[in-house]
Amino acid sequence: AHSSELAAPNAFVAKRLPGNEAVIVRGRDGRVRAFVNQCRHRGTMLVAEPRGTCQAFSCPYHGWTYGLDGALRGVTYRESFGEVDTGALGLIELPTEERHGFVWVVDNPGATIDVSAWLGERMDDLLASYRLDLLTCYRSGGFDEPVNWKIMHDAFLDGYHIQFAHPKSAARVVHTNTYVVEDLGRHARFASPRKSLDRWLDADPDPDEPMLEHVMVTHYIGPNCTLLQLADHFEVLTFSPVGDDPARSVMEMQLLVPNREASGRTDEQFTRHWDKNWQILEKVLLGEDFPLLRSMQQAFASADAQGCVLGRNEVLNQIFHREIARLRSGVA
Repeated sequence: AHSSELAAPNAFVAKRLPGNEAVIVRGRDGRVRAFVNQCRHRGTMLVAEPRGTCQAFSCPYHGWTYGLDGALRGVTYRESFGEVDTGALGLIELPTEERHGFVWVVDNPGATIDVSAWLGERMDDLLASYRLDLLTCYRSGGFDEPVNWKIMHDAFLDGYHIQFAHPKSAARVVHTNTYVVEDLGRHARFASPRKSLDRWLDADPDPDEPMLEHVMVTHYIGPNCTLLQLADHFEVLTFSPVGDDPARSVMEMQLLVPNREASGRTDEQFTRHWDKNWQILEKVLLGEDFPLLRSMQQAFASADAQGCVLGRNEVLNQIFHREIARLRSGVA
């Protein structure tokens, strides 16, 4: 989640993680925590809506209540229910850390979390420099697709397909198969030139002219996140499997923008501008990317489907698959 989605105490968001239904909440102490979204009595989900605010979590089945710190606070009709060890029946907590304007969660209650160590010095410094904590999540949305999550993520690390998959959209403004990559081990970033950069071939830029307006910068944050940096905003794409089904995944997209006061736009201008950005994103995803990815998943189901080939130009995809192979080897 982005921190702005939990801006005030008592705010929560519900997320479907690969292994758990989860609820992430900011407590009255300002700390963000994540829990398995399940009552410890009979297993009902405590939160059904995607976001909201509450004073406590109350089970809709039998009314058991939990504090925002996960502790079991109330057992209804306790005198007839019998003895209950409330200390042993709090919500199952997932390791959580807030850093760089994001809420990071490890989908394993027995694990530890150290975001700085996971990112490494270079990526940690990059994210710190962007001041993502000053942005606000204007909109987020999830897309449940019948496609393996690695196929999904692979496509958004690919600068080789733009001319062919997006001839009437992205290919009009971004060069195909032209990029520079910074390999950071388990993470990476790469820059693709916009066609507006071509004029610098004939004339040097002004000393103070920003390059960011003429490139698209993509960050691969392993193992399952892509952060896109544009001239006036960021886009976050997170890819997750659904349970153990290899042919199903969820891609969540977040649009991170300057707050309205900082943008200098009126309420109407602000809404119109970012609604248009979201509509463009959805149009490209739903109309151009997803149909191709569904066809890939279908093709891989063929009895005689073969493995894939990566070219030396597909550097970021190589880094992605190298990281996945490393993690799979570690798990095995």
